[in-house]
Amino acid sequence: MNNVVITGACGGIGKAIALHFAKNGWNVICTMMRLEHVKEFQGIENISCYELDVTSTASIAAAKKKILEDFESIDVVINNAGKGYRSFVEFAEDDEINTIVDVNWLGVVKVCRAFIPVFRKQKKGQFINISSIAGLVNLPLGSFYHSTKHAVESFSECMAYELIDFNISVATVQFGNTPSGFQNNVVKTGHTSLESYNYLMDKICLILENKTKKNTDLKPLIVSELLKIANNPATNFKRYTIGFDAKGLNLLRNKLGYLLFGRIIRKSIFK
Repeated sequence: MNNVVITGACGGIGKAIALHFAKNGWNVICTMMRLEHVKEFQGIENISCYELDVTSTASIAAAKKKILEDFESIDVVINNAGKGYRSFVEFAEDDEINTIVDVNWLGVVKVCRAFIPVFRKQKKGQFINISSIAGLVNLPLGSFYHSTKHAVESFSECMAYELIDFNISVATVQFGNTPSGFQNNVVKTGHTSLESYNYLMDKICLILENKTKKNTDLKPLIVSELLKIANNPATNFKRYTIGFDAKGLNLLRNKLGYLLFGRIIRKSIFK
């Protein structure tokens, strides 16, 4: 059986990925910040759970040590852990900025750094870094979330060049708003004294809420595509865009350029 490590596997997309891989014959190594979520996977023999905080080098090292004691090899690492922050730059808080950078970008960096030696020793392995359509296009109130996802895209592509000689594959995966616990946990800036800001926050939240509710078929599509990617690692770095929304926005942005694309976004919000 193949072995996959998944970060942020306690809920949302991470949990769905874990269950789908387990159902399809993989040994799934679920990592999470707190093992109180282990009950989510009780009774599933080929799912094992480990405590791992992606923001902590020490926590990653400790989890890696335990994982390698239990598994002789690792075939795939899926960097899924992430968080959202919807804020205006003017009112952004240091703690929230630091947290989203630590989780969404540096977390990916630190986990990859820890498992590269494992893959190199095995002479094979695959990193699948979950990005977002936010890593390819820029939308309102995404200054911090989008920045971290763009960073994941750049980091992954650069790292892929380093790992070619070691038979280590690197891929990123982008998709749009998916019905999951993630959206419920997005941190948002509260009501401000500026009506323009308040209008923009309310409008964006409503658009994203409605879009998320409509994407009922996206989560099964994502986990299915991830399994295909894991089973067929690309030789060179590759980006996989999943879902109609993500593919449409990416195509629109690339075809129109940022000026026309930005004009369309502004008209759709401030109409």
